[in-house]
Amino acid sequence: MKRRLGRWLGRVLGPPLASLLARTWRIEVVDDRWWRELTQRGEGFVFVLWHEVLLPLLWRHRKQGVAIVVSEARDGQYLADYAARIGYRLIRGSSTRGGARALLASVRELRAGTVVAFTPDGPRGPRREMKPGVVAAAQRAGVRILPIHAVADRAWRFRSWDQFMLPKPFARIRIAYGEPFAIGPGEAALGAGVETTAMALTQVARKAAWPDAAAIPIA
Repeated sequence: MKRRLGRWLGRVLGPPLASLLARTWRIEVVDDRWWRELTQRGEGFVFVLWHEVLLPLLWRHRKQGVAIVVSEARDGQYLADYAARIGYRLIRGSSTRGGARALLASVRELRAGTVVAFTPDGPRGPRREMKPGVVAAAQRAGVRILPIHAVADRAWRFRSWDQFMLPKPFARIRIAYGEPFAIGPGEAALGAGVETTAMALTQVARKAAWPDAAAIPIA
């Protein structure tokens, strides 16, 4: 009973508290011209990001009609509730549960011009290890992948598989965008696309780091 009450309180109180915290963050943006270009064209595309930086990136792109693939597992429910409250459309499923259904739904959304966000190492890791679902969705829908990353100068790190980052009040956050890229047809292109996407995420994480070394380590 106490556990159920705790989960209920987390789902009810968590989203307002998270938004209250997020309003104190000082966000800097690096190289968002490709994102703006894709958005102005009205093209569907894939946002790809590591699970650990999900919270500040959810806040950055709230109320923009973005769809996000969320886990059906109970431990992903809090983030799903928060995403829904700040304007995201939810696609249920992951690499471990409901994966085929999530892939089909994502492809439909992308072909309709929706932006869909994936965390390719979610919902349970290993941390920063690519799974092919995001690449398969982009390939089938014929859309580009846009990598994105965030760093914070002050943050709590959860003792979770992903070392989930919760920026502290008034934290300085730097959000960087990579260059979009497409995935060619065929199995070989799919395999190469997984490696390309992982490399792109590494590169955009380096881009997010401040020249003054204020950012947290990227690995």
